[in-house]
Amino acid sequence: MLEIVALEKRFGDNTVLRAIDLKVTKGELVFVIGPSGSGKSTMLRCCNRLEEPTGGAILVEGQPMLGIPQRMLDQMRLKVGMVFQGFNLYPHMSVQRNVMLAQMKALKRPRAEAARRALQELERVGLAHKAEAMPGSLSGGQQQRVAIARALALDPRVMLFDEPTSALDPELVGSVLQAMRELRERGMTMLVVSHEMAFARAAADRVVFMDGGVIVEQGTPDEIFGAPKSERLRAFLSRVQGEAA
Repeated sequence: MLEIVALEKRFGDNTVLRAIDLKVTKGELVFVIGPSGSGKSTMLRCCNRLEEPTGGAILVEGQPMLGIPQRMLDQMRLKVGMVFQGFNLYPHMSVQRNVMLAQMKALKRPRAEAARRALQELERVGLAHKAEAMPGSLSGGQQQRVAIARALALDPRVMLFDEPTSALDPELVGSVLQAMRELRERGMTMLVVSHEMAFARAAADRVVFMDGGVIVEQGTPDEIFGAPKSERLRAFLSRVQGEAA
């Protein structure tokens, strides 16, 4: 569903991604973990060209994301939904209007159809009752679930999550993780950058550990968390567990 081939990214003389190869198959939930500055979010942003790769290839359902005209890129980007750390909701629009807007602009859906679909996706994330509310009246966790509904309303084939819970108070994280868990049960293909180790261990099909701009190790949650092979991963997990304690 999503294939990253020999991906490289440089900012001037600083190489932040080095020959990244990663495949995410249909319906798979892949978690990317690693220390800050390891290139995780940059890799994710290259997948829909919010960052321009320096080299390599990105394929979605076998179709290239690089080296294509802008019109084709706009169409390809619709296949790749993205949820950020910040919610990026329009504060002057109701929750329902926030979920409708991209549908009408990007997909040219009629207003009535966009409104119906917005309510459907809000229902799925447990917020249909907040359709007429303004974003400022919602908790951070609720706003993030609205952002998830907005992305889903565009019918993406793959969902990218960039630290979706990092801006939330700890007591609000659970509702967002539950929405992601339900997406997994519906068969959505997801690539998630997150520090939520317990969620990764419980829900991921595969966990990828990055450090220094490379993929150091990947495997099942039991392999990564229970039997790490590399010293770099063992040191990272030891440090994370120590901070959690």
